Amino acid sequence: MHVHSSESDGTDTPAGAVRAALDAGLDVIALTDHDTSAGWAEAEQAVRDHGRPGFRLVPGAELSCESSDGRGGTVTVHLLAYLFDPDSPALREEQLRLRAERRERLEQMARRMAGDGFPVDPEALMAGLPPDSPGGRPHLARALVEAGTVNSVTEAFDRYLGTHAPYYMPRADTPVHRAVRMIAEAGGTTVLAHPFAVSRGQTVTAEVITELAGHGLRGVEIDHPDHDEGTRRRLRELAAELGLVPTGGSDYHGTNKNIPIGSERTPEESLARLLDDCTGSKIIG
Repeated sequence: MHVHSSESDGTDTPAGAVRAALDAGLDVIALTDHDTSAGWAEAEQAVRDHGRPGFRLVPGAELSCESSDGRGGTVTVHLLAYLFDPDSPALREEQLRLRAERRERLEQMARRMAGDGFPVDPEALMAGLPPDSPGGRPHLARALVEAGTVNSVTEAFDRYLGTHAPYYMPRADTPVHRAVRMIAEAGGTTVLAHPFAVSRGQTVTAEVITELAGHGLRGVEIDHPDHDEGTRRRLRELAAELGLVPTGGSDYHGTNKNIPIGSERTPEESLARLLDDCTGSKIIG
């Protein structure tokens, strides 16, 4: 329920992500590229061409949002959005804004690195992005790997591109309450992705999740590679208390991360609860 393709910051094409899911024996895959639905059509065609009986594709996206952290500050959070209408005017306008700003930010970071002598070609980097891709730091990280500057995407983030690294640049994200509302108005539903993943930096408090549940958040991603067992237990208890749907996802990025597709999964009953009332788009398969 949390898979990225080359339309954002994964390395598999949308069709390749579908094939990887089929090879892994999964029953369902949700394509959740960052701030874009550009890969839906290719993934759908792959299901029709290669899918087996019972295999389903859930069209989705992962939205970058700004939230209170519950401690007096702000923090970036990610919303997994499923089965929304991608042509909803408000949502489409916001995704176009986010993609444009992400691409501008990526080019600025690349130009700063090139200006400091790194073997990065900003023009080639931007020209290599799919037309509807938001672009992001993993694209620059892969360029650094290909140039031999670093050995891995992880090293590129640790040394140069991470939140506290020298070439990081901030971005303007969608206020999380607005994003939850926009997806609901577009007939979809939302799940808060990896909410307590402290290895990624500052996280929200349980009180923030409680507030979001009151504003229409439908689920919380519990089983995620960046959550340890204690974190999963706390989140499961919180989800039960708030009536939120517990989900799981590998956050698959192909070879950009050393996490196999399907390493974390969502129970069938959670899937049914989560998607029962969605009207914006349909499950494929």
